[in-house]
Amino acid sequence: MLQGKGSIHQELTETDVQELLAKSFASLPLDGKRVLVIIPDGTRTAPIPLFFRALYAQLGSRVERLDYLIALGTHPPMSEDAITLLVGATPEERAQHYPNVHIYNHQWDGPEALQTIGTISREEAARLTNGLLADEVPVRLNRIIFDYDQLLICGPVFPHEVVGFSGGAKYLFPGIAGPEIIHFTHWLGARLTSMHTIGVKDTYVRRVIHRAAEFVPVPILLLAMVMQGNAFHGLYIGSHLEAFSSAADLSARLNIITVPHPMRRVLSMPSTRYDDLWTAAKAMYKTEPAIADGGEVIIYAPHITEVSYTHGHLIDQVGYHVLEYFLKQWDRFKDVPGSILAHSTHVKGTGTYDPQTGIEKPRIQVTLATGIPEERCRRINLGYLDYRTIRPEEWENREKEGILLVRHAGEMLYRCPQLFQQQTNQGEV
Repeated sequence: MLQGKGSIHQELTETDVQELLAKSFASLPLDGKRVLVIIPDGTRTAPIPLFFRALYAQLGSRVERLDYLIALGTHPPMSEDAITLLVGATPEERAQHYPNVHIYNHQWDGPEALQTIGTISREEAARLTNGLLADEVPVRLNRIIFDYDQLLICGPVFPHEVVGFSGGAKYLFPGIAGPEIIHFTHWLGARLTSMHTIGVKDTYVRRVIHRAAEFVPVPILLLAMVMQGNAFHGLYIGSHLEAFSSAADLSARLNIITVPHPMRRVLSMPSTRYDDLWTAAKAMYKTEPAIADGGEVIIYAPHITEVSYTHGHLIDQVGYHVLEYFLKQWDRFKDVPGSILAHSTHVKGTGTYDPQTGIEKPRIQVTLATGIPEERCRRINLGYLDYRTIRPEEWENREKEGILLVRHAGEMLYRCPQLFQQQTNQGEV
């Protein structure tokens, strides 16, 4: 049964959380059981320290184990210091106050850490994607789940470029999944384009993820949070389908900002929680639907010096391009992992490519004002600005001129209905 509380006006308190958890856990047969909590890494805003305390208060004395698995997807493993910041407790404090708790990093590319739990056939993939992709998809998850009697997915729900809204079963796929379904779902999202997907609750990617979740043999309970910045506005606890749906509805009201007309230039300043372009590119995804044709987004992030700590070498080889660049040269790129191609097209945005002339025309210009050198920016087909020449305060309060400043970019989605409708009519989304 779904338990939940959410408001666009009021924030939840720790007492609210404890009451919702108590109601949700009262009827679950968890005494003496092993419970695994799946949580996001540090690239998501969420009150994980609050839940680390609250879950132990509710379950610590009831269960045999209350362990945590960090849903990294393909992100790098978190260091001990980063984990301390994530959960709000040092290793010494955890040993003293949370004796039956261990925290693990997911390993997406280690075959020994994964186990196949099912397969989505070509026919089923075609049905789920309305014929867009028809690949056989092995469904592999971190095998640690088989050591537990109950899974708790605990994380926030935001507009998301690949799946529409993050959260829910996305913490399984790609959160603790193997490479096959990660590449499949990301490439599927790219085929649909971020502009078509972001901020939409029911997408092909979401349907694939929900189908894959049906293979999971361990019971799942979702604790879906809704944030607006650091403000905690909602918590829904129940099946991963119901709780996600309610959380996405509230997130849409809190995390989608409508701009009255398309913006010519956007200075998008990603949060410092993103330490490479792979994660900080959300500053582009979340503003693209507000930028006029021929406009520009500048990703202003002096702290970022790397394209991707995990995939940088592949991105250096491929570069950033519009979707047609890959589709119209498929033989050349068919062996590149889908996640790499997807990231490339999401960052570059929509546009066209003519294989006869070799001319690529992105809809908007994407420019980096980061610590990544100019030579590398040009090589990977992105624009470059010296961040030292930019004064963000000069961009403040200029929306009427078509100039937008977005601070702490990456979670709030900016959208211009006029632009979206125009592209829909043109068949671009």
